[in-house]
Amino acid sequence: MQKLSAFFIGLLFGLGLLLSGMTDPGKVQGFLDLAGAWDPSLAFVMGGAIAVGFFAFALAKQRTRSFLGGGMYLPKATEIDRRLVLGSLTFGVGWGLAGFCPGPGLVSMASGESKGLVFVLAMLMGMAVFESLERLGAKTRTT
Repeated sequence: MQKLSAFFIGLLFGLGLLLSGMTDPGKVQGFLDLAGAWDPSLAFVMGGAIAVGFFAFALAKQRTRSFLGGGMYLPKATEIDRRLVLGSLTFGVGWGLAGFCPGPGLVSMASGESKGLVFVLAMLMGMAVFESLERLGAKTRTT
């Protein structure tokens, strides 16, 4: 039941990305182009997501189990450290250059866009490089 629910929630999220136009890299780049033809529509999408997330997290903090009976695993980290800042900067630069972040990239790829496929392949390669470096770093820290 949980996998089926996750599928439909993901499908709803993907449809929301399509309807809002967030799978179009030009839309994202237009939002980031403050000196040119700035497109504020992404700000409204983000504002809506923040509003939903604010109330959803407030409700989630009061619960011990999810609506489907699974455990609640909320983030516990509160520190802003070097890794978080560098990761955020890397994500932001990639987002600005490509016009995709993971969700819209996957939706774009699934809808047959070649740019989405290239982005997802590059994202997976980046994840593999990160995992390799993490394993290498863990090995050197334990020896």
